[in-house]
Amino acid sequence: MDEKKNLLTREGVKKYEEELAYRKDVKRNEIAQKIKEAKDHGDISENAEFDAARDEQGFNESRIFELENILKNAQIADEEVGDKKRVSFGSTVVVIDLETNEEMTVTIKGAEESNSLENCISNESPLGRALIGCKKGQVVEVECPVGIIKYEIKSLSKK
Repeated sequence: MDEKKNLLTREGVKKYEEELAYRKDVKRNEIAQKIKEAKDHGDISENAEFDAARDEQGFNESRIFELENILKNAQIADEEVGDKKRVSFGSTVVVIDLETNEEMTVTIKGAEESNSLENCISNESPLGRALIGCKKGQVVEVECPVGIIKYEIKSLSKK
């Protein structure tokens, strides 16, 4: 069974590679040192420092595994290919909610890189799917749990 490809920007791949290297080369050694120091305190059966260090080790190894899988299945999307006048992967889009007149700026990235706190939405999200392929001035309809929301594309740009 083929695993799903993770659509990433070049910037996203670099970020994940840097985090993986840090976790393998730096964080592992720091945690190993914490475990050694906790063991040096004696009985580990009731040693909170030892337990905390082992928990941290488990989290770190889990994250390393996750990062390796993300990168193993990464597909870099070429953000510079395609029509500059249409929304595509990597586009930053300003939309206006036609009901509330609220303006929102979003950048379309892959699911692994989406982060609502940074206004990065997934190309697989309802809004991301609706925007892909559209032009400035076009109105898109997005089906949400609260109903259909209409957005007008005010502007778009690419890196």
